[in-house]
Order: sequence, then structure tokens, then C-alpha cells
Amino acid sequence: MAETTTIRISRATHAQVTRLAAERHETIDETVRRAIRALRQDGIGHDLAADLTDDEKAWLDADAG
Repeated sequence: MAETTTIRISRATHAQVTRLAAERHETIDETVRRAIRALRQDGIGHDLAADLTDDEKAWLDADAG
């Protein structure tokens, strides 16, 4: 593993992450990395599902020339 650092989490959260990592047969680092990626993807999905703004609609409707 590359350089490491410490983050403070509750014992309950630590137990959940440890259990999830064990169930997935991966390290805690891999599990946390996957969770972060899933949260980012969820945010992207939320952004894509949102209605377009008037400016975005105008840009999409613009003549490319």
C-alpha cells in the first residue's frame, strides 16, 4: 500500500467497514475507495437527472453553424 494516514471514525462505523470489507474479501482501503467512487457516481447521476437550466437549453438549441 502507498502512503497512509489516519482518519477518525466511530467504532460502529469502523466495525461496519471492517465487516463489509471482510464480506467482499478486500481491504478496508479498497472498500472505502469503492464507497467514495459510488458516492461520486451518485452525485453525477443526480446532476444528470436534474432539469436543464434555461442557459443549458439555449446552448443545446444553438446553431452550430
